[in-house]
Amino acid sequence: MAKKPTLHPYSDLPTFDRLMLLIATLIQHPGVGCKDEDSSPTDAHHDALAQVQNSLLQIARDLNIELCNYSIPTIRKDLETLRRYGILEQRMYRQGYYLGTGVMSREELRVAFEAIASAAKYQGNPQTKRIYQTLSKRLRGLNLELKGQFFYPVRQHLNRAINYTDPEEMMAKGKNQDNLFHQLDTVEQAISQGQAIELYRHSAPYQNNKIGLIQVWPLQLIYYDIAWYLIYEDCTNNHLAIGRVNRFKDYCQIITPCGRGLAAQQQSLSKAHQLLENGWGLFLGEADEQKAELEGTLNLVKIKVHFFPPVIPFILEGECRHHKQKVTLGPKDSRTGELAYVIYTIELPPRSLSEFSLWIHRHTNSAQVISPPELVEKHRQAAKALLKRYT
Repeated sequence: MAKKPTLHPYSDLPTFDRLMLLIATLIQHPGVGCKDEDSSPTDAHHDALAQVQNSLLQIARDLNIELCNYSIPTIRKDLETLRRYGILEQRMYRQGYYLGTGVMSREELRVAFEAIASAAKYQGNPQTKRIYQTLSKRLRGLNLELKGQFFYPVRQHLNRAINYTDPEEMMAKGKNQDNLFHQLDTVEQAISQGQAIELYRHSAPYQNNKIGLIQVWPLQLIYYDIAWYLIYEDCTNNHLAIGRVNRFKDYCQIITPCGRGLAAQQQSLSKAHQLLENGWGLFLGEADEQKAELEGTLNLVKIKVHFFPPVIPFILEGECRHHKQKVTLGPKDSRTGELAYVIYTIELPPRSLSEFSLWIHRHTNSAQVISPPELVEKHRQAAKALLKRYT
């Protein structure tokens, strides 16, 4: 005798349509149910499921599918069904519902894809390259549907790494650099798990005494201007520093498998970014100076520079170059009626003077340091040396 079939709660067409429309809603409106950012924090009338209901009914109308009464309790029951089958995860969705990793709308995905494509092409991140190649294959059909618009690079970040960053590319071109780029998977694991690692620095152009083994907490990989850098904290004295990735050898040993937790990582990373924000460039200073700066007891250096034509417009454009800067208009030239110069003032920690000087050097004869005296003398001597080289 044939076994009697077991009826399913969604076996009839209307309930099946209802469940499929709910899935379609979560796919086409990732984040549906999220509270509006413009609403008041004290607004107690936000109903996430009401937003889901409205979006679902709109999709039903667009697809010309007739729905019976679809109440909030029914939506809640259907969401539990999706959880039971692993379509939704067993957790709260306080910032809106989405399926799996589908957290972006089509336009958001396009913007993110542009950023990934740019990083893969110019910054040479091997992980990003692999993701870009995979996404390019998966999204090829969508790009064809949009007649090439999806893959068109509307925005691109052109800063290019000046050294090899991809081990596979090094191998293919016979350019093996024997550097830390071969160990980035281990470094990234250590960052995310708060593990201490041992590295070997083989090159330190500005501090030759820093060559050799070091034990550090790696905090973050950053791309700056022309290269990849590692922000780290010395295990022995908690000194924060930044080192260029290619200046470390192909060696990375995890020395604390248990790790110290992300809370400690985040605390140290916040201090490093505070130093970056206060200073100029990537040098974070020596341990004693760094400690005083973080405690707010370090005396800052007051710097004043005059910038002359033709760089005045470029200086005036940089309104957000540094949060402590002040640009004041100087007198006008009596003959031309144009500005004779602008006055650029800023207070920086002593550690940043060298990197600030490099920025001033970019403008050669269109910049004159007015104070402090030691920086004035440094630029005067540099100008004399340059003149001597050309004569």
